[in-house]
Amino acid sequence: MSGISLALVWHQHQPYYPDPRAEKQLMPWVRLHGTKDYWGMAMHLKEVPEFRATINLVPSLLSQIRAYTEEGFEDEHLRISRLPAGDLTEHDLHFLMDHFFMVHPEHNIRPFPRYLELFLQRGMGVDSAARAAKRFSQQDVIDLQCWSNLVWIHGLAFEQDPDLAEFRDQGRGWTEDEKQWLIERQLELLKEVIPLHAELAASGQVELTTTPFYHPILPLLWDKQLARHAMPEVHLPQQLEGYPEDGIAQIQKAIDYHEEVFGMRPVGMWPSEGSVCQAMIPAVSAAGIRWLATDEEILSCSTNGWVSRDPHGFMKNPEMLYRPWQLQEQGAELQIVFRDHAMSDQIGFHYQRFQPAHAIDDFLGKLDAISHATGSKTGHRPPLVTIVLDGENCWEYYPDGGVSFLRGLYQRVARESRFHSTTVQDFLEKYPATDRIDHLFAGSWISHNFGIWIGHPECNTAWDLLYRTREDLLAFSDSESKSAEQLEKAWEELYIAEGSDWFWWFGDSHSSAQDALFDHLFRCHLQNVYLALDEPPPADLSKPISGGHLHHDPVVQPSGLLNVKVDGRRTYFEWLNAGRYATTGHRGTMSQATKSRLQALLFGFDENSLFIRMDTAGLPAREGFADIDRLRLFFNEPEGFEILIAHPSWSEPLVQLYHNDVPVSESGVEVAADMIFELSVPWETLAVAVGDRLAFACEFIQGDAVAERVPSEGFVESAVPSADFELLMWQA
Repeated sequence: MSGISLALVWHQHQPYYPDPRAEKQLMPWVRLHGTKDYWGMAMHLKEVPEFRATINLVPSLLSQIRAYTEEGFEDEHLRISRLPAGDLTEHDLHFLMDHFFMVHPEHNIRPFPRYLELFLQRGMGVDSAARAAKRFSQQDVIDLQCWSNLVWIHGLAFEQDPDLAEFRDQGRGWTEDEKQWLIERQLELLKEVIPLHAELAASGQVELTTTPFYHPILPLLWDKQLARHAMPEVHLPQQLEGYPEDGIAQIQKAIDYHEEVFGMRPVGMWPSEGSVCQAMIPAVSAAGIRWLATDEEILSCSTNGWVSRDPHGFMKNPEMLYRPWQLQEQGAELQIVFRDHAMSDQIGFHYQRFQPAHAIDDFLGKLDAISHATGSKTGHRPPLVTIVLDGENCWEYYPDGGVSFLRGLYQRVARESRFHSTTVQDFLEKYPATDRIDHLFAGSWISHNFGIWIGHPECNTAWDLLYRTREDLLAFSDSESKSAEQLEKAWEELYIAEGSDWFWWFGDSHSSAQDALFDHLFRCHLQNVYLALDEPPPADLSKPISGGHLHHDPVVQPSGLLNVKVDGRRTYFEWLNAGRYATTGHRGTMSQATKSRLQALLFGFDENSLFIRMDTAGLPAREGFADIDRLRLFFNEPEGFEILIAHPSWSEPLVQLYHNDVPVSESGVEVAADMIFELSVPWETLAVAVGDRLAFACEFIQGDAVAERVPSEGFVESAVPSADFELLMWQA
C-alpha cells in the first residue's frame, strides 16, 4: 500500500430566502454566490479533470437557483441593479447605499480603484444612507450598480470571457445599456450552474450528494432531549415531543428532488450541520443513502475518546480517523466517514493569509504527515482524509477569491502519485468499512453538540412556536375540513420553518445585520401554515422572537481613558473603561470547529499609548500561550506596522516593531505575560494623530503556520482619542 486518499467534500448551502408572499428573494446571496462560488467551484474541477471530489448540494439551494433561472424570480438587489439610475426612488437609493458594499473590502473593493472611490465616497459607518446619497451622481450610481455585481463573478469567468474581462477593465463610466448587458451575462452564468454540476457528475469526476430538503437538524426532529448527550445541563424547550416523520419526509423530499434535477438518486448525504444520531440510521438507509459524513469529534465521543486530539492538536490513534466505519440499527446499515476538522479549518479560515504556494505545500505536507503517522495501521487500504467545509463562504477572504490556491492544489494532487483524489463513494466501493460503531453519539460538526440551535431562550421559544403550529396543523389534517391542496401547502411551510438557519441566528452564538430578517422569515412561514388553511395566525407570531436585541456588534468601544501598568497581572480597575472584542457570539455564516484560545480581547488607550490585553480561556496567559512560538499584532491602519512577539508565554517576551518590514529601534513597545497578556505601544511610534483610524488584528503562530487569527476576518477598529475623549464619552 502506498499513497493517501483525499476526499474533498464541498457543502453548498444558503438559507431559504424567498418571500412566501411575493415572487422574489429577500436577499441576493443565492444569485451572487451562484455566479461566483457555485459556478466557480465546479469550473475549477472541470479545469483539472483528473481531480475527483464530492459536492453536496442542498435541495433548497437548488430550488432557489431554479427560481431565478426558470421562473424569473428576482431579489431586491437585482431589482435595484436593473433600474435606470435616474429612476431610483429615495428608498431605492438608500437601499443601494446600505447594501451595495456588502463584500469583504480588503480583497473585493480595495483592488478596484473605482469601487474603492465609491466606497470612500459612501462614508460607511460615518454618514447615513440619506446623507451619503446626495454625493452620488447618476454616473456614480450606474458604476456602483455594476461593481456591486462584478465582484460577485468568479475569476475564472473573466479568464474565459474576454468581453467580460474588457467590461471590468473599463472600470467606470458605463452606460445603462452596458449595465444591462452585465446583468444578463450574470444570469447566464447562473443558468450554467446546475448543468455544469450534472456534466461533472455524468463524467464520474464528481459525486453529487444531498442534505435533508430544508436543512433541518435531524436529531432534534427525532428527539430534542438528544441535546443532553453533549450538554447535560442544557435548558430545553417546554415541548419535547419529537416528530421523526418530518425528518423522514425531509430526507425523502431531498432524494426525490435530487433525482428530478440530475436524473440520478444520490447515495451520499451530509446531514445538515453534520448532525447525526443513532435513531436516524434506519430512515436514512431506507431512503437509499449508503453513506454519511460528520465531524471527527463525533467519532471521538462515539468511541469514548479512543480517537481524539490532545490540546495541542495531536491525534490519538489517528489511523482510526482516516477510515470509514459501519453503522447498524434495527437491521439497517450505513457507512460513515469523519471529517478532519483541523485540515478543514485550515482551508476555511487560515490559508487565506498564506501565499498560495505556501498554503498548498503546508496542506500536502500535512497529508504526508498523516500518511507517516498511520503507516501500515490502516490495513490493506490507504488512509482516507476527508475534508468537509462550506464551498462558498471562505473565498471572499482570499486575495484572488481562492483561484490560485484551488487551481494549484488540484493540479499538484493530480500530478503527484503519492496523493489520490477520490469521491467518497468510489473509495467505499473499493475499501468498504470493516470497523463498527456500536452507538453513534448525538451531535453536530460544531463542538459535537446542538448548542447553536437549542438551549438559548430565543431558540427554545422558536421550537415551542414550531411545535404549537405543527399541533394545530395535525388537528386540521384530522378534521377533514381542509383540502389536500391546502394541507400540502401548509406542510411545506412547516418543513421550511424546521430549517436550521432560523435557529442559527437566534440566541447569541451568531449575529449579523440581517438578524431581524431571519426572525421575520421564520415567523412568516409559521403564519403561512395558518394562511394556507384560511385560518387566522396566532397574534404572537407577529412579535419578534429576539425581543429587539437583534444585532450584536462584536466590538464595544472604550468608554474612558485607561491607566494601565503593563505587568501581566489581572488588575480589574486598570481595564474598567476598556473596549472589548467578543471572541464568541459574532460569527456569521461560518463557524470553526476549533474554539478560540482567547476568552477575551480588551483594548483601550491613554493620551500617549494604545493598550491591548488578551485573556486565555481557562488558563493564565503564561500557560495558554505556551504552545505559541510567536504572536503577531498587525495594523491595517496605520498601514505597514506590525509587532512580532516571540515566546509570548514568557514573563518578558521578546518584542520587535516593524514598519514596512523594517525593524524600528527604540519603539517604546512594552509587553508582559502572567495571568493575562498585556501590550502597549506609543501613539508617537505608530505615527498617528487624534482622530486617525485604528484597525488591528493578531495571529498566533506555531512553527510556520498560523494557528488562529483574531478576528478571524476583518479587524478590530477604533480611533485615536482626543484630549477631551472622556468628556465626550460622558456626554454621550
